[in-house]
Amino acid sequence: MDEGAPAAPPAGSKYEKVQCFGRKKTAVAVALVRTGSGQVRLNGCPLHTVKPDILRVKVYEPLLLLGKDKCKKVDIRLRVKGGGFTGQIYALRQAIAKGIIAYYQKYIDEASKKEIKDVLMAYDRSLIVADPRRCEPKKFGGRSARARFQKSYR
Repeated sequence: MDEGAPAAPPAGSKYEKVQCFGRKKTAVAVALVRTGSGQVRLNGCPLHTVKPDILRVKVYEPLLLLGKDKCKKVDIRLRVKGGGFTGQIYALRQAIAKGIIAYYQKYIDEASKKEIKDVLMAYDRSLIVADPRRCEPKKFGGRSARARFQKSYR
């Protein structure tokens, strides 16, 4: 066995973590949820620095729905890439929601995981289930995917 490899962490230790992703269009967000004190950081910065301000509340939605008691036990580290800012915001909120659910399933218990999932699903299904819609490619004979150039007979 390799000498440099760390030993398997004991159960119930500070190594309890899960990694989940959220997607919207071409934006992908990855959430690392671990046992902690309730910190949420996006690309190393606090969550309240999210731009644009109008969509900031969308990122807070899963945390607000579950309440402080459920979220203060975990630290969430977020990374996001690709897409525009709206797509990134929706990918972030999905990653947070899926991450908390996965953490509760793995380290707490199935009953509390189901309770959390039901609350989030009742509020907005896109917090758990990814939106499969994608941009349709442009075709020849027109200026976009569906629109055709005008036809002239004379």
